[in-house]
Amino acid sequence: MATMVASKLARSPYFRTLASGNHAWPGLKSVVMVESKREIADKTETRFYIACLVRQASALGPMIRNHRMIENDLHWVLDMIFRDDERRVRTDNAPANLAVVKPIALNELRSRKSKDFLRVRRKVAACDDEALARYIAA
Repeated sequence: MATMVASKLARSPYFRTLASGNHAWPGLKSVVMVESKREIADKTETRFYIACLVRQASALGPMIRNHRMIENDLHWVLDMIFRDDERRVRTDNAPANLAVVKPIALNELRSRKSKDFLRVRRKVAACDDEALARYIAA
């Protein structure tokens, strides 16, 4: 299996570009390929990562899992607090603006010492200008 994957990777025009050094990633040291198999759906997924370090696969695996876990946690919180999956903002600069503002707002909500849930804090700040001013001033 590894030989088949390696030959498939070597034939890829993207891999040849990376290997030749003609790319826009200064400091690129390695290309990491991760194959994961889902037990439920019995499907195999292949993902590629670029890295600025050279490590054994046994060291890279946990690093990639931890990074994905952090990303998944952030997206879950944004979806639960700001209902991201229900948003239909897709025109002009609105998606880019919200991508910048939402994490800032989330950090502001987290910075307040309160026993209220984040979603409650967000709703209070949306409805009460004085509460919003307290969040911003903190």
